[in-house]
Amino acid sequence: MAEDLKVTNGTKAEQYISLIPQIKGLIDGEPDLIANLANIAGALKEQFNWFWVGFYLVKEDQLVLGPFQGPIACTRIRKGKGVCGASWEQAQTLIVPDVEAFPGHIACSSLSRSEIVVPIIRDGVVKGVLDVDSEHLAQFDETDQLYLEQIVALISM
Repeated sequence: MAEDLKVTNGTKAEQYISLIPQIKGLIDGEPDLIANLANIAGALKEQFNWFWVGFYLVKEDQLVLGPFQGPIACTRIRKGKGVCGASWEQAQTLIVPDVEAFPGHIACSSLSRSEIVVPIIRDGVVKGVLDVDSEHLAQFDETDQLYLEQIVALISM
């Protein structure tokens, strides 16, 4: 597939519906995890222009920063700490409308106002998380959860 996305306007759902086949095309046949995570982060950032989009991968007892798009980020996060660590610990997607109200939020950037974190689960084990931040309050909802979980399901680990 060509490396150019066909960016679609429309409802949020329509944008995801257009983007998912393009992401499949980008990662189909590519065995390198880092390359695929980088392209997924890039595709999501390009389509939605969120503040920060990236991955953290479980390495021993921590989440370690992986491919991302946006400003510099926290490098390591412990299980249960912040939104990413909580998503890892609970093995579930977390939507946070206001990060200031989330107990123990880790502020990698003071510009981040809302967040969604989707765990990457294989064989019942969390292998990493997709983390998306917005500079707007209440940016993420169940539509984002539905489609981001579908995108995370495409990742081979």
